[in-house]
Parts: sequence; structure tokens; C-alpha cells
Amino acid sequence: MADVTATQHAAQETWRLALVVIARDEAAHLERLLLSVKPWVDEMLVLDTGSVDATPAIALACGARLARFSWCDDFSAARNAALAAAAADWHLVLDADEWLIAGGELLQSLKQRRPDFVGSIELLDAFDDGEIRHARSRLSRVLPGHVRYQGRIHEQPQHSLPILPLALEVGHDGYLPERLALKRGRNEALLKLALQQKPNDAYLWYQWGKNCAVYDDHAGAEQGFARAAQLDAATQPWWLDLAARRLFALKQLKQHEAAMQFAESQLQICRESPDFFFALGDLLLDCAADDPAQGEALLPLIEDAWRRCLEIGERPDLSGAVQGRGSHLAAHNLALVLEGTGRPEEAQALRQAYAQS
Repeated sequence: MADVTATQHAAQETWRLALVVIARDEAAHLERLLLSVKPWVDEMLVLDTGSVDATPAIALACGARLARFSWCDDFSAARNAALAAAAADWHLVLDADEWLIAGGELLQSLKQRRPDFVGSIELLDAFDDGEIRHARSRLSRVLPGHVRYQGRIHEQPQHSLPILPLALEVGHDGYLPERLALKRGRNEALLKLALQQKPNDAYLWYQWGKNCAVYDDHAGAEQGFARAAQLDAATQPWWLDLAARRLFALKQLKQHEAAMQFAESQLQICRESPDFFFALGDLLLDCAADDPAQGEALLPLIEDAWRRCLEIGERPDLSGAVQGRGSHLAAHNLALVLEGTGRPEEAQALRQAYAQS
């Protein structure tokens, strides 16, 4: 009888789930986040790191508990202070410029799941390269209560638990131009401090390259990506994103020969990345434009690169995957090549096959 009672108790066991946010001067965005998550969690904890706008008032008005923290140029310190203040069984860690798009019911179901794994969410990043596009990545943001972060910037949760992909979709618009302008310089300063402490950390160099790239500092981007490559990081989950970004940076710098050598070394490693082959096609096209004498020889390679994108298809599971590079964006570029080489019917058929709804 005792065993039956214990089993029934275990089946009825529930676990508290809290949203955990660190924020400063996020009055324009915080309400969107809090209202998107509020129906699905037991508590919302906002740790304010020194706001001078209405961020604290908005947090309280939306039903969040407010805590305060003196900023010390260390994101992990702030994250860990917020986690300690929340003290829930499960923590959903989001930023103020993010919001829940889908998956509320799954969040609610976590209250009946033992916190013995880390859950990854799908982050949908909006960025503007002339028009709004989206990149997808998976990040570990659903954490058991005891897990804490490490790293001054681009901090990562430290644990040895299994990571399970969860059907949670979260939007993020922090890479749009107006948001980037507000953050300019902050990440660079923190990355410099972090690299002084860990000069051989490939992940930090990758992040240095990304940070430079979003501000069109292509020389700085190449410095970061090249250094990460020297540190033998090709087995890291973010490597495919680095490879595609590095091709773009080298193309922008007109370092075509170095880019081609790097691309050749990555063909096998990146064989399932449409983003890599999209960047490769773009690089080859730039080579042909700069040296028309090579154009005829390069056109088949350009065509092959964008056909490879379509063969692979969309891979939103890969880090940094840009929506469309395995479908309509590659099809558009390939159709232009087909038209330019006297195949208009094939180009039209391709456009129709990949027409966006």
C-alpha cells in the first residue's frame, strides 16, 4: 500500500516554472515579452540592472516580481543573480527584446516534468540586409533550477545534463538597425575584456567576428573568424555559421583567393549547410564580376552552388540558418543565372516552383 501511495504522489508532483529576465532601459519591449509568457508560467522575475526609463514600472504592471542588480560588466553575474532570485524548479531565460511566438502549452507541461534535462528553444532572429529576413538557431534557455551561467559575455549555461529540443519558438528583433545602434560598442568592450582573460577561446573569437559583421566591419569579422579557425573549432555546433559568415567577410574584403582556399577546405564539413553553399555561390559571382575573363569558367560552379542549396533544402536546425537560403532565395539567384545563359523556360519554372505564398 505504501508503494502505491508513493507512486500516486510522484505522479501528482508538480514543478514551479519561472520566466527569468535581465533588463535595463527596455520599456519599449518588455511588455511584449511578459504578456506573451505570463499565461504559461508560475512567476516572472525581472532583474533590473540600472534602468532610467519605465522598465521597472512596466515589469510590476505586467505582474512580474522586480529585483535589482548593480551592473558589473558581466552578463553571467547578472544572469546568476536573477536565477537565484527566481529560485524556481524550472527557469525559462529570455531577454527583453525576445517574445514567445509558439509553445505555451509545452511550457505549461514542464510543470509536470522533472527538471533533469536542459531544453533548447528555437530562436527566430530578425535582421535587415535591405529587407527583413530571419535566421534560426537553437539555444539552451530552459534550465533546471540549479544550473548557472559562465562567461562575461555570450554567456553559456554550465551543466552535464542531456539537452532536449523543445517545440518553443521565440522571436528576437535585437539585430534590427535601430536596436544595434543602441548597443554599439557595449559588446565590443565586453568581448575585449573576455578575450584578455581567455585569448585562446574559439567561441569568443567567433562572437567577436559576428559582432564586427553586424556593424559591417568586415576586417574585424575576418580577424575573429580566422582566429577561431586557427583554434581548431570545426567540430563546434556554431562552425557552419562561422564558415558561411567568413566567406561573406572575405568576399566583402575582395580577398577572393583566400576565400576560395577556405571554401575548398570546408566542402565536406559543410556539405549539409545551404547557408554555406549560398555564400559560396555569392563569392563565385563576385569573383566573376571582378574578373570577367573567368566568368565563363565560374558560371557552372555558381550554378552548382545554388543548385546544391536547393538539393539540401531548408535546415532550420543548423546554427545561424537563414530562412530561404535552401529555397526561394537560392532559387531566385539560380533563375538569374539560367536566364543569363539562355534558359528562360527553366528559370520561369524554377520561380514558379519556389514562389513565396
